[in-house]
Amino acid sequence: MRQPEHLAAIDLGSNSFHMVVARQAQGEVRILESLSEKVQLGVGLGPDNRLDEDAQNRALDCLSRFAQRIKGIPRGNVRVVGTNTLRMARNAGQFIARAEHALGHDIEVVAGREEARLIYLGVAHSLADDAGTRLVVDIGGGSTELIIGERFESTETESLHMGCVSYRQRFFAEGKITEAAFKKAVTAARQEVLSIETNYRRLGWAQAVGASGTIKAIAQVCEENGWSNEGISLEGLDKARRKALKAGSADALSLKGLRDDRKAIFASGLAILLGIFEQMGLAHMQVSSGALREGLLYDLLGRFAHEDVRERSVQALMNRHHVERAQAERVWETARGLYRQAAGDWDLEDEEAQATLRWAALLHEVGLAVSHSQFHKHGAYLVSNSDLPGFSRQAQQAVAVLVRGHRRKLPLSTLAECPEDEQARLLRLCLLLRLACRMHHARNGAPVPPLTLNAGERALELVFPAGWLAEHPLTLADLEQEQEFFQAAGYQLTVTDAT
Repeated sequence: MRQPEHLAAIDLGSNSFHMVVARQAQGEVRILESLSEKVQLGVGLGPDNRLDEDAQNRALDCLSRFAQRIKGIPRGNVRVVGTNTLRMARNAGQFIARAEHALGHDIEVVAGREEARLIYLGVAHSLADDAGTRLVVDIGGGSTELIIGERFESTETESLHMGCVSYRQRFFAEGKITEAAFKKAVTAARQEVLSIETNYRRLGWAQAVGASGTIKAIAQVCEENGWSNEGISLEGLDKARRKALKAGSADALSLKGLRDDRKAIFASGLAILLGIFEQMGLAHMQVSSGALREGLLYDLLGRFAHEDVRERSVQALMNRHHVERAQAERVWETARGLYRQAAGDWDLEDEEAQATLRWAALLHEVGLAVSHSQFHKHGAYLVSNSDLPGFSRQAQQAVAVLVRGHRRKLPLSTLAECPEDEQARLLRLCLLLRLACRMHHARNGAPVPPLTLNAGERALELVFPAGWLAEHPLTLADLEQEQEFFQAAGYQLTVTDAT
């Protein structure tokens, strides 16, 4: 078990970029430093869903400054996630490559529900109470997350397509705040919430909690003006609404507790929160100091302590689709043995590579729940499109690629769509998984003989005990067919007996 001393988490939000640097001791996270910059990445998302150069440059400048602070923290101790804007941007891959170079760390893009899970984790740890079931709301620049959970576990997660940056552009263009526009924004927010209202009300909650910058800013205005005590009330929101309408524009807003850098998105965030209050029947909301970045820290700490939520997600997917567990475990054991012999020569000696191979081995037959015909393709679809808590989009896609490529023709065109610096690694992991699957083609539980695997730059030599291949002609035939698939991918597979 690794116990890192210093950790860092960076949230690449649609409005702001946030970073926290922390020290862990005895399983607790102590924040050492917190930085935030208004990058407004979402503003740079054009009608064609491409990030413009100005927004990218603002982001890269910010990340260069963040990089100075986390210099020296090992790569595995830093998590960087992109949210709604990077989920939407068609050129996200190009930007991420530049951003990773500036920051010196990998960047994950998380799905909306995964973002929601992490937000809840951060909120739960910051509150650390036993107040029962809670509703957590987080209004971001491009999306709004609503979560129901108890203690440290979320039970319902949703990410809605509304945020303070997108609503500002949609309803409060050029900074104007009119009564008609405000009503439209509140109505639009209520329409978004309507789709989840019945289910959430059925589950119920004992307290409502708000998180992140927009809700914190509204709470500060309400409290400093005496409109709410310890959080946000519906009455306080209405008073803030009337003040915003009286001002008539973002520039003219003058409210005690409202920072200048929050004026542009105050009305849009206020309209969204008012819509949520009205639609969900809320009267009061307390505010949490923790959110996504704190959730990232605790999720990262859990991985070090072998409490990786991704493992639970894989096991749940296996259960849901009735994967034959004994066969999956047999394939994984053989794949792990092959991996250990090839990892050094093939530059695969890292925990993420081994974890990706493990999850693909366990899930390689998940597509049988759909059909035996082309089940590797069905499996890849299920892995790609299922909600898998703990996984980034890139990590989920990596597992899907291996599942897709464990049999029949290697999916070279699919691999070509992966990030360029990951293609060779994924192909090599795929080749190892294919060999493991071939060794268990009979599905009879017979032990695999001791195998020696020698890896070259673009070659594998698989050595069997003397006489074993002669006694197992069907396995030899499988491996001879595999040689053709390897060759199509530019690799040579040699199968021999030990002498």
